[in-house]
Amino acid sequence: MAENKTKVTTVDPLSFVAAIEHPVRRADAQALLELMSRVTGCQPKMWGPSIVGFGSYHYKYDSGREGDLMITGFSAQKAKLSIYVVSGYDNLADELARLGKHKLGRSCLYINKLADVDLAVLEEIVQKSVAEMRANYETQDC
Repeated sequence: MAENKTKVTTVDPLSFVAAIEHPVRRADAQALLELMSRVTGCQPKMWGPSIVGFGSYHYKYDSGREGDLMITGFSAQKAKLSIYVVSGYDNLADELARLGKHKLGRSCLYINKLADVDLAVLEEIVQKSVAEMRANYETQDC
């Protein structure tokens, strides 16, 4: 069975964020560091080369594939922010309607910049997603 490509690394996430060249993207990443640390109560860890993740959970599929992933996190890409809403969007219709300018991926919420969204609503989304992950999976928090 193939091994997960997204794993915890030894890279310091604070140094990673501080090295982001684009000033708006760097400031947004710092704001997400604070928001997600507060919501999860966890210190950030780098997952792969470009994802800052918080907490972890263990999954096991019916196929037998299993592994560990972050409960939530983000990636500050050149064109956008990817916010990992690992629980999915089933219970978040109201929050997404109030969030502001965004796009949805399978487990990613894409935002151009934090100024485009309501940060209080984003925090609600992260809180609900984290709570759902902790309720439904074996978590290895912080």
